[in-house]
Amino acid sequence: MSSAAPLFQPFAFKGLKLANRIVMAPMTRSFSPGGVPTPAVAEYYRKRAASAVGLIVSEGTVVQRPSAANDPDVPHFWGDAALAGWQDVINTVHSAGGVMAPQLWHVGAARNARTTWTAPPPVDSPSGLSRPGKQFGAPMSDADIADTIAAFAKAAGAAKRLGFDCIELHGAHGYLIDQFFWDGTNQRDDRFGGSDLVARGRFAADILKAVRAEVGPDYPVIIRLSQWKQQDYSVRMAQNPDEMAAWLQPLADAGADIFHCSQRRFWEPEFDGSDLNFAGWAKKLTGRPTITVGSVGLSGEFIAAFGGESSKPASLDELMRRFNRGDFDLVAVGRALISDPDWALKVREGRMAELSDFSPAALASLV
Repeated sequence: MSSAAPLFQPFAFKGLKLANRIVMAPMTRSFSPGGVPTPAVAEYYRKRAASAVGLIVSEGTVVQRPSAANDPDVPHFWGDAALAGWQDVINTVHSAGGVMAPQLWHVGAARNARTTWTAPPPVDSPSGLSRPGKQFGAPMSDADIADTIAAFAKAAGAAKRLGFDCIELHGAHGYLIDQFFWDGTNQRDDRFGGSDLVARGRFAADILKAVRAEVGPDYPVIIRLSQWKQQDYSVRMAQNPDEMAAWLQPLADAGADIFHCSQRRFWEPEFDGSDLNFAGWAKKLTGRPTITVGSVGLSGEFIAAFGGESSKPASLDELMRRFNRGDFDLVAVGRALISDPDWALKVREGRMAELSDFSPAALASLV
């Protein structure tokens, strides 16, 4: 029996029922021309569903705001053509016995160095900053904020109608929701700004409340969060457990069912005096289920992949030690599942010698 066998126990929470604890992490792929997912996108997800991934979280898919995307081939989650494409995706995933969430996304004032394409204005951000001290657009008006909150709720409602099993909000990595959390990019002095995380978290909480009102009490809602930002890897939103509790509990109260806790390396402790990682602390502080993620199953970490760094399969022993201790409930896998759709199946069957290396070249196609 594989030492990772406990990861293949069922998981259930509210309306979410999973065959196992493996989650496909959301990973931007940019293979949806004009924002419309193609049959190749549906097949890409079907392969993972057919190969023992318990929950698939889609690549980031943007809500209906002019500048929600910073790449022309990132999928939309609005409009007849895009939603028809997503209907095909979820039908295809369900036909393989899979469970899936779309990740709902707005990039805010985050730039994209890998394309010269620019979205139509206005650029949405709390204070017109792409990073501390770097002007990019203008602060969102009250009307902009209200429209954006409504756009997230509308997308969540569409996901439920199409038959997706749950949804995830992208509140991490320096994108729009996270730009409100971060004092370096949120310098507002109205109800959506302030000196503490409770105040700066109001935008996310209002999105969660609007989503919850749209999908009802029993539809599972996940939110992805990170301490680090793509603009600054060293940033920490919460410096200690009390600050983290003040950040996360209002989100749980507003409707977040599961916290997807993004780290660059899952094994790194979040605070001094404990080896608990971000997901471990989030579960301890809120009592909600958590997903851990960050270089699971591979050497190196995913940011380095964009600089051309390859990775090799890595031991799961430390992951299993923490999982068996009860630190987190679900484990998200990213790059390993880009290269190898059968990763979860191989781990379940103890075929560790067959696991594939990851090369950044894999990002150029859908396998």
